[in-house]
Amino acid sequence: MTRSLTGRLTGRLGKWLVLVVWLVLAAIGGSFAGQLTDVEENDTVEWLPGNAESTAAFKEQGTFASTEAVPAVIVYVRDGGVTEADMAKAAADAEAFRTFENLDGEVLGPIPSEDGEAIQLIVPVDIEDDWELAPDLLDEVRERVTSDAGDLQVEIAGPLAMVADQAESFGDLDSSLLLAAVSVVIVILLLTYRSPILWILPLICAGVAVTCAQGVVYLLARYADLTVNAQSASILAVLVLAASIDYALLLVARYREELRRHEDRHEAMDFALHRAGPAVMASAGTVVLGMLCLIVAEMNSTAGMGPVLAVGVAVGMSAMLTLFPAVLVIFGRWVFWPKRPHFGSDEPTTRGLWAKMGNAIRPRPRMVWVTTTVILGAMTLGITQLNANGLSLEEGFTSEPDFAQAERVLAEHFDVGAGDPVTVIANADQIDAVSAALRDHPAIGSVTEPRVVDDRAYIEGTLTLQPYSDEAGDAIDEIRSSVHGIDGSDAVVGGSAAINVDMQEASARDNLVVIPLVLVVVLLILIALLRSLVAPLVLIGTVILSFGAALGVSGFVFENVFGFAGTDSSFPLFAFVFLVALGIDYNIFLMTRVREEAASVGTRRGALIGLAATGGVITSAGLVLAGTFSVFLTMPLVFLAEIGFVVAFGVLLDTLIVRAVLVTALNLDIGRFMWWPSRLAKVPDVDEAGPPPTERTLTGAPS
Repeated sequence: MTRSLTGRLTGRLGKWLVLVVWLVLAAIGGSFAGQLTDVEENDTVEWLPGNAESTAAFKEQGTFASTEAVPAVIVYVRDGGVTEADMAKAAADAEAFRTFENLDGEVLGPIPSEDGEAIQLIVPVDIEDDWELAPDLLDEVRERVTSDAGDLQVEIAGPLAMVADQAESFGDLDSSLLLAAVSVVIVILLLTYRSPILWILPLICAGVAVTCAQGVVYLLARYADLTVNAQSASILAVLVLAASIDYALLLVARYREELRRHEDRHEAMDFALHRAGPAVMASAGTVVLGMLCLIVAEMNSTAGMGPVLAVGVAVGMSAMLTLFPAVLVIFGRWVFWPKRPHFGSDEPTTRGLWAKMGNAIRPRPRMVWVTTTVILGAMTLGITQLNANGLSLEEGFTSEPDFAQAERVLAEHFDVGAGDPVTVIANADQIDAVSAALRDHPAIGSVTEPRVVDDRAYIEGTLTLQPYSDEAGDAIDEIRSSVHGIDGSDAVVGGSAAINVDMQEASARDNLVVIPLVLVVVLLILIALLRSLVAPLVLIGTVILSFGAALGVSGFVFENVFGFAGTDSSFPLFAFVFLVALGIDYNIFLMTRVREEAASVGTRRGALIGLAATGGVITSAGLVLAGTFSVFLTMPLVFLAEIGFVVAFGVLLDTLIVRAVLVTALNLDIGRFMWWPSRLAKVPDVDEAGPPPTERTLTGAPS
């Protein structure tokens, strides 16, 4: 970004042109943003590992049966044994469901249990590729089976009940999350600026950014095959809001400084943009490229999320580097009331908390960074309590879901895998051998008759185990080994249990591939930005240590405080990408300022000035990001609650400890060698035993 460009953006005419352009973009973006849900792709394939065997089985299954069918497993129970009237009731319900408008397949049953105390009915329901319909369809099924039931206990289990509970959990997720996030941001902005007016401007501009980002994502999904699902759409709004406010905080802080040095506010914004703009672009670029690294993930849901969030952050950055500066200049100094920064007034950061923090670290920086490193290292030990082997559907809710009781009743009288079978598709000439291999496995209760289309055949096996259990996963591995060993079968094994196995394996692979890739990308960005090799390597080391500590504390809290059974297998990857891509922003904000100051006063003095000048704004930015992600803790899904905690805690740890204490201490101890091999490594440090940072030392290095 050049001075001529920033001057045009914030000039007396340019500010109005920028405002008009963004108002037009907001109007257009708003019309498209409301249609974002229309292009969401929430069908099963969009969430599965792209190259997995279960995905191939799911795609081929459409030849034999509907892939949209979601079975409702109805269980009628009477202690002491069902009666003829109970059987007649179940038979009447089965007959009624055969004319059910949303029926998608054959109604199975009534099937009596071996103990004589229960009857089972399996009704395949079509939710029309819209999981939001599941709660209403479940209510229709429940109304039918409970009418005239008398004292007969009736429970509805199976996939339809599970999907309905998930849909209700996601119900108003987008609006609830955004409303909660906005509320948190308003409180933090009011506390930060202590102005009844100023907080409104960044919030409005961030809102424009969110709207435009959603509009752009809609257009890319509609016309450029960008994949959007409910998860990525929900996170998009929160991430763009948080990132945009972070960039606004940095710009306002620098603008406030320049207003004290320049009488003309247009000139002040010109200097502020010229100096803060590169840091904002580097920070946003880190997030964008970090998110794009997710494209290489095997999980379709993970790979699809990367581009969506990258687009959102890019739009947010554009708004906060053009629209927001223009709005600030249009409104003038009075928006800072009651503490307006007057020309020539004193710079308060020279005597603030962070200046005192730097001076406290200055006498013994090595002792400080060594002690901090040891403490953070000890916090990483909690990783041993982090169980990332995945969660069952019941364990995925923060409180017991409605379908859990029905599943327990089902398991007491029937094979628990009823309505959610293992599916096997093989060459028709080997289907007898495949059926025998499936039937012989001890975890399979029954096997259906083969369905044959052309030269391929399809069979189903009912698991006696909970499909999402570790035991079911072991059974799937054994079944696959058995049917794959039949020459000429070309068998593929699918179903929920197989999908769960493949998702665990894909997530483990993604952790090993994507995490190192993100680290390399971040390192290259830091090298290009800081023009050094030592500083980026040191910062990457602190990032890894901070991530490990956040993960360790999370592992301890999840098990001992929240009582969660574990984490989703993709949790480490999402935690890493969010923490590193977003958390590195604060190191970028700090180190770009340190580098700027070091050019004129030396590295050690530059480190103290950089901390004093950026400490307040970085802390506020960290609180905004932590606050917005903490709203996920209120969600009923364990995965979102865990992501909310680890990001909120990790960002606060990075902001208050790693950036303020550890990085500053390392800067002071390593000195000018931090900037090797750039020219700054040859600039001798001045005597840092002098007074704290002053207004003269905060004027910034020459451009």
